[in-house]
Amino acid sequence: MGIIEIEGMEFYAYHGHFAAEQVVGNRFIVDLALFTDCTRAAQSDKLSDALNYQSAYLIVKEEMQIKSHLLEHVAARILNRLYEVYDLIERAKVKISKLNPSMGGEIKMVSVTLER
Repeated sequence: MGIIEIEGMEFYAYHGHFAAEQVVGNRFIVDLALFTDCTRAAQSDKLSDALNYQSAYLIVKEEMQIKSHLLEHVAARILNRLYEVYDLIERAKVKISKLNPSMGGEIKMVSVTLER
């Protein structure tokens, strides 16, 4: 079993419960871990035998551009798409962090992590 991690993907997006959040937007950080059997790719040195993390990044990017009220919804959409595209995934974990959330205090970030 191997783990492919894409960490610190930064996006400007329009997720949030409040109307202002969906107009003004905010910065988000996404971390992704894809658990897969890397044996074949490690032996062959061929991208065709690997889980292509560049296309995984593009899936995350596309889903981050679709407005949602909840980070849980965005994370679930990302996981759904990844499982639709890659049959090599044995387990996946996505963490989405909203930077400087407007919660009435000094908060660096709030995060939601989903794993399947």
